[in-house]
Amino acid sequence: MIKKIPSQITEVLRTIEKAGFEAYVVGGCVRDLLMQRTPRDWDVTTNAKPEQVQSLFPESFYENDFGTVGVKVARFSPGDFEYDVVEVTTFRVESKYSDKRRPDAVRFADTLAEDLSRRDFTINALALKIANSDYEIIDLYAGQKDLQNKIIRTVGNPVERFDEDALRMMRAIRFHSELGFQIEPATYAAIVNLKENMQHISQERIKDELVKIILSDDPAGGIDMLHETGLLAYVIPELETGVGVAQSHHHIYTVYKHCLLALKHCPSPKLEVRLASLFHDIAKPQAKRGQGEEATFYNHDYLGAKVTETIMRRLRFSKEVTEKVRMLVENHMFYYNPEEVGESSVRRLIQKVGLENMQDLIDVRVADRLGSGVPKAKPYKLRHLEYMVEKLSHDAVSVKMLRINGSDLIGELGFQPGPKIGAILDVLLSEVIEHSAKNEKGFLLTRAKELEQEDLQKLREMAKMKIEEKKEEDDKEIRDKYWVK
Repeated sequence: MIKKIPSQITEVLRTIEKAGFEAYVVGGCVRDLLMQRTPRDWDVTTNAKPEQVQSLFPESFYENDFGTVGVKVARFSPGDFEYDVVEVTTFRVESKYSDKRRPDAVRFADTLAEDLSRRDFTINALALKIANSDYEIIDLYAGQKDLQNKIIRTVGNPVERFDEDALRMMRAIRFHSELGFQIEPATYAAIVNLKENMQHISQERIKDELVKIILSDDPAGGIDMLHETGLLAYVIPELETGVGVAQSHHHIYTVYKHCLLALKHCPSPKLEVRLASLFHDIAKPQAKRGQGEEATFYNHDYLGAKVTETIMRRLRFSKEVTEKVRMLVENHMFYYNPEEVGESSVRRLIQKVGLENMQDLIDVRVADRLGSGVPKAKPYKLRHLEYMVEKLSHDAVSVKMLRINGSDLIGELGFQPGPKIGAILDVLLSEVIEHSAKNEKGFLLTRAKELEQEDLQKLREMAKMKIEEKKEEDDKEIRDKYWVK
């Protein structure tokens, strides 16, 4: 039973048909409708040429070589933009794919059957036509049967389909992760045999499919299938260095298996947190020293942050996402025990990662724990840390949160504008982080007056020394308490 199709879509179809052309909803949106899922995008195919489509829809645009016209329609749901876009594409067929990425040429076709023959998988080679008050499904490749049986199968010969566009191999695995479908044997075998064609695919396109896998219902299953088919070597080869690498003490899984399980059990739906859960121990193979129960992995967090950044940059992730994932990997080894760690250490951690990132960091720790086979995701220590973060969330962890600023030093103490003011504020912050009660205007002004006697270089050294001393203390706690990790 198909849910009601949005009126914006039926209006596009009827407008094209009234002009004497054929028009069908096609592809993944038909698949989603049949699965009782809400389509993310709507695609329409027609025998009308692009210029004919544009003449029917004044609010449209045509900026590509593939016969796709973007038709502006009223929004399907509230959002940031004033309109949604329905892609209306002329029936087309494609020539050979010399570079394994894109067709050498695209020509318009005369029939829907020709258009459907170029689709990737049977479950995506479905079309829907409005027939009076009902819907008619055009299914030339038994896509509905494969939907029913939860099978991913190529349209026609899988070798030909993957030889046309190698990214389709990764798309098959993505659908496996998103839909929970199995890849039929011939299609799976073709992926294994043609895996080297992935080297022709751009990093941007690989990243787009990887993101969909990571955000799917079964991200760990998708990553593992990339590994089993040999595609992972062309996506994230760094993960494969952990295959078969044993850990020590409480770790019962290999590095690779542990990273997969951390991703599987990640409690957050956020892309950055899931990636950090997958990458948090990625550098353990390089950091490993010794064997068996005595093996150590010193500094794998810092080395892992560098490896993570390399991966993210190669895959063309945005700077913002890259920096967030790197930060989470670098800091996932934080140590917290309410009986040993004071408020100042928590404030330093908040200062280091940002208050807005603390829950994400805790979620990475939860994923790490569950990925180690620990039955309890959030023990008392982590719950207490969440309480402390909330308790200290208004304490000063940045210069902007001090009860005085540069204007106070100039206006009330007569300081001269210049870099020395910033250095004094940095020293004051380092002292307030240790003792939050000092964040009181009268005390800070008195202390600032005392610090005025020091020269600029000394002030900078004082601020840096306090930060480095405490960082060394925190790092020692990690080494002493988590030396096996």
